[in-house]
Amino acid sequence: MLQQKIPATVITGFLGAGKTTMIRNLLQNAGGKRIALIINEFGDLGVDGDVLKGCGAEACSEDDIIELTNGCICCTVADDFIPTMTKLLERENRPDHIVIETSGLALPQPLVAAFNWPEIKTQVTVDGVITVVDSAAVAAGRFADDHDKVDALRVEDENLDHESPLEELFEDQLTAADLIVLNKTDLIDADGLKSVRDEVASRTARKPSMIEAKNGEVAAAVLLGLGVGTEDDIANRKSHHELEHENGEEHDHDEFDSFVVELPAIAEPAAFIERLKGVIAEHDVLRLKGFADVPGKPLRLLVQAVGSRIDHYFERAWASGETRGTRLVVIGLHDMDEAAVRAAIAAAV
Repeated sequence: MLQQKIPATVITGFLGAGKTTMIRNLLQNAGGKRIALIINEFGDLGVDGDVLKGCGAEACSEDDIIELTNGCICCTVADDFIPTMTKLLERENRPDHIVIETSGLALPQPLVAAFNWPEIKTQVTVDGVITVVDSAAVAAGRFADDHDKVDALRVEDENLDHESPLEELFEDQLTAADLIVLNKTDLIDADGLKSVRDEVASRTARKPSMIEAKNGEVAAAVLLGLGVGTEDDIANRKSHHELEHENGEEHDHDEFDSFVVELPAIAEPAAFIERLKGVIAEHDVLRLKGFADVPGKPLRLLVQAVGSRIDHYFERAWASGETRGTRLVVIGLHDMDEAAVRAAIAAAV
């Protein structure tokens, strides 16, 4: 009798959309399903994995959480993802479901296509691709074209007719989706939400289902069990990268840089967070995330920033044997002045 294929859910979304929070909620409400989680971090510090390992969910033990920290998963499918999946499938106690969190900078399409590799296709199927959207950011125009401004400047610069890599990435993640989660809807009003829906819908010719959420709170029954088999439809979800190569164009996918900043303990967290906002604005940092050591506090301070909006809260106790410290991952465009950003963050302590 043939063994039933294990369903795998790919969760993608732009930087800071709330993927990790949504997955943490999923693991805590999995209804008894044994879930294996593969996390593709961008940068050397496994922040998302650390957050999820601390969630205490019985459905996903620390042994079931696998981190890939060697860069964008869409560029390392053969080297990292396939061997990881093979080892996972060789386990005696195989998972009921596999959840894959891509980096906010990853293209979902190459990852989904990897499920057609012979050693994977016979054992696993893509239950669905879920794209998480930061509704507040979209409402603020972070990923939307400013048509009036472009029209006004186009007279002087014809190159402005081209889309930016960030816009392409946003559209590629929407194009790959079977379900779009409009997250952080509590941060915008009804008119703002309507504009977000319209904007997101205009970014892809495909029309996947769209639901609303706040704080990443989506029922496991909604996220799991889509039953799409997305790997069989990947030809209809081509990315800008693939379309450009079909047209004989060159495409530079390495548009982003990341680095880790290690700092001393943060004596005044509130003041530090305020100063970080200035650093992010001045240097156009796309994403900042990590942990901080606050003297006298038994808990680690979690710091996550998207643009000028920074979330921070005491997340969990420092583990036995864990070295206390402040470590932040900074992600920005490839021409970011790393030395200047490091110096500015250090001065914010």
